[in-house]
Amino acid sequence: QRIGQDVFREALIEYWEGRCAVTGFAVPALLRASHTKPWRGPGDRERLDVHNGLLLAVHLDALYDRGPTTLGDSGNVVFSADVDGQARAALGLEGRELRLRWLAPGHLGYLAYHRKHVFRKDALPPQG
Repeated sequence: QRIGQDVFREALIEYWEGRCAVTGFAVPALLRASHTKPWRGPGDRERLDVHNGLLLAVHLDALYDRGPTTLGDSGNVVFSADVDGQARAALGLEGRELRLRWLAPGHLGYLAYHRKHVFRKDALPPQG
């Protein structure tokens, strides 16, 4: 575990009231503290900034972290071409509006960074 990661997770649990920032799912063992601007890039201030993080259910965390999912400025979930309707249905994400439960101005710069540097519109990133 990275130094500060536990502090970051606890801050996100408090900020998102112990629920997934998108779905409201509330099983702590299946929620991940996900950075919008990846851990390796920012300095300590950004790494621990609650607006640089989302508390996400594990399947959404994997999609967000690897890039086939991002968030628009209104908090709406955007999927890459690889995450089609069939894939979304298998994950329980099809047929429902997916957006952040709330959005603060502090999130917007981080979301823009994620869309520009992490999101992969056409394909899942290589594994391994």
